This record gives sequence, structure tokens and C-alpha cells, in this order.
Amino acid sequence: MPVNYTPSTPDQLHAVGGVRLGVAEAEVRKKNRKDLTLIELAPGSVAAGVFTQNRFCAAPVTLCRSHLATGKDIRALVINTGIANAGTGEPGMQAAQATCDAVAKLLGIEARQVLPFSTGVILELLPTDRVIAGLPKAQANLKAAGWHDAAQGIMTTDTVHKAASRQLEIAGKTVTITGISKGAGMIRPNMATMLGFLATDAGIPAALLEKLVKEAADQSFNCITVDGDTSTNDSFIMIATGAAGVSVDEKHAQWNELKSTLIGVARELAQAIVRDGEGATKFISIQVGGGKNTEECRMVGYAIGHSPLVKTAFFASDPNLGRIQAAIGYAGISDLDVSKTRIWLSSNGEEALVSEHGGRAAGYEEATGSRIMKAAEITIRIDLGRGNAETTIWSCDFSYDYVKINADYRS
Repeated sequence: MPVNYTPSTPDQLHAVGGVRLGVAEAEVRKKNRKDLTLIELAPGSVAAGVFTQNRFCAAPVTLCRSHLATGKDIRALVINTGIANAGTGEPGMQAAQATCDAVAKLLGIEARQVLPFSTGVILELLPTDRVIAGLPKAQANLKAAGWHDAAQGIMTTDTVHKAASRQLEIAGKTVTITGISKGAGMIRPNMATMLGFLATDAGIPAALLEKLVKEAADQSFNCITVDGDTSTNDSFIMIATGAAGVSVDEKHAQWNELKSTLIGVARELAQAIVRDGEGATKFISIQVGGGKNTEECRMVGYAIGHSPLVKTAFFASDPNLGRIQAAIGYAGISDLDVSKTRIWLSSNGEEALVSEHGGRAAGYEEATGSRIMKAAEITIRIDLGRGNAETTIWSCDFSYDYVKINADYRS
């Protein structure tokens, strides 16, 4: 089960004006599971996205980039689980295009106004016939209150669905923000297998939304890692429908409030992925400060968050914390003065200085480290002693179940 995460109930997810969602069982790969999701957007909606940097990116990712480049007037999203349609060459592109064509015909829109997404097994072609046959069922189920079903419909190895919702008042009107995400393994987004979809009924100009989705990704989905793998299908989409009757840009008095709320929801969805990491038993926050710039802080955070040796030590509550030093050392900062670095470990209000002056802190005792590491939520704090930059990366431990889940993934 996920670490300190309670999935939302249907009544906790607010409908977003201009968005309807429908889910169907299309038997893409397995029977008796929700595996096809259709999202319909009202005319006038705009969308922007960031995607995986993996050179073996999936066919739907390529098509999404192409469709977004033709204009921001996106009218529909279609998402399937079970088959990633990645590593499938030209037949994969044809399958993704056929799916868009079918959605367009069904909704009376252009194929370029459809964004396709797939997640699941790589190197297997999407069974287009099953997807197309399932689309009318998904259309029949379209409803504004469909977020809960959609959150379930995009899951793969996730143990729970992931969704979040907020409302705020802007210029006397209620503005809603609701989003869903999926992912539990192959998580180390470099964007811009995880998917994230976030919608608001505020109006946001297309160019500003494109800027915002990148900033939101950098503060949320690009700050998480489960196993260091970057999927072929990673995608994060932000949608603004304008249906609330209020438009907001950077000059608006409440722009910063709307922006921070959108990023906050994205961060909640991103952290939910780590909390539900395959086999995870602990949620680890890696706070890196004292860097010359944010990038080197991020390098250190990911070196620690990726390390199998660090992750397995935390699973066992084994204070073999020299592994953290080693990860900092190979993170890629060639001129790092290790004598200026310090490392702390904390949980449940207790903090211990573990390392300073390049070695073990004089007052540190392993019994303290072991006690702190037994908690479900743990913070590693590092001071690089080089400057004022800082960042936080969220990760999890590696348990026996991680191997079991991935060994049995296709069965």
C-alpha cells in the first residue's frame, strides 16, 4: 500500500467546467479492467504539454507533440493502459493516428485536435481494433463528474488511483482545478511509465499556459524518482477551458494565487506517484542546499534518490549512511570540497547531524540513525557549502516487492 496516501473519493474531486470524462473496458491487454479513457474538452479550450526526453519515445508522444504544434485548440484526449505502443516503429504511428481518427469521427472534430496517450508494456503494438471498438462505450459514459473513474482508468501497476482537486475564488467567480496522475515504476521524468493530466476552468492564454506547464513540471514531476528509469511515454498535460467565465494572465492581481494552486496540485499528484512507488514502504524527501546553482543541487538529489544502495539501506532501516556520501561524491560536481558538506537525517521531529568536515559527525550514533530510519517519512538534508541554491527531490526505498512486481510485470 502507498506510504501515507489516502486516495480521493468521488465527492472530493470537483468537476471542471468544459471537461467531460468517460471510461470503458476495452480489453486492451486484460479483461475486466478499466483501460480506456476519453476526455472531451469544450470549444475554446487550450492545452499545453511536456513529454519524455527518451529517444525511444512512444508513437502517441510523437503524435501529441505534432498535434500541439498545429494549434492549442485541443478538443479531446484518449488514454489507454496495458500497451504502451512504444518501440513499435511505423505501425505504432499508424495505430496512434487511427485512434485519433476514430475519436475525431466520434466527436465531430479534427484528428489534429485529439491527443493520444498510451501506457503499459513496451515493444507491443496497440490493438487498434479493440481501442476503436471501446470508444463508443467511453463516449456514452462521458460526464463532468468522471474524474474518479478516469483516475482508475489510467492505472497500470499503481496500487491506488491518484487525483487531487482545489477551488479558489477569482474576481467573484469559483475557479476549479482538478487533476489525475498514474505511475509507480519507471519513474524519473526528464520532461519536460508516468502520466499527468491537470485541468482548470479558468481562462489562460495559450502562450502563458505553455510556459506554466513547464514551470509546474520542473517543480513537481521533474522532482520525483522511484527507480531512475525514464519511461518512453512520460507526459504531463495542462488544460484551461475558460468555462468559469474569468480569464487570468500574468498582469492579473490573482495570477500568482492561481499559479501557486496549479503547481501545488501538480506537486501533490507527483508525490502520490512516489508514495505508491512499486513496493515502497518509505517516502524520502531529499533537501539539497548550499549549491552554486539549482542544477547541481538537483544532480546531488537525484544521485541519492536513484542509488539502489541508499534505497535498500532505508528499506532495512540500516544506517549505512556512507552510501549517501558516496552518492554525493559521484553526482558530477567536479570541484566539490567535501570538507564543507554536511548531512542530516530527520523524521518525526527528531534530527541528527550525520556527517560534517568530510567525515562522521562527532556526536552521531548509529542507534539514532536507525531509529530515525524506521519512520515512514524521512528527510535527508544536505548542505554543499558552496552557495545559496537549493532544491528538493522526492524518492522512496527499494523493497523485495519492487523486484517481484517488475519480474511479473507481463504475466
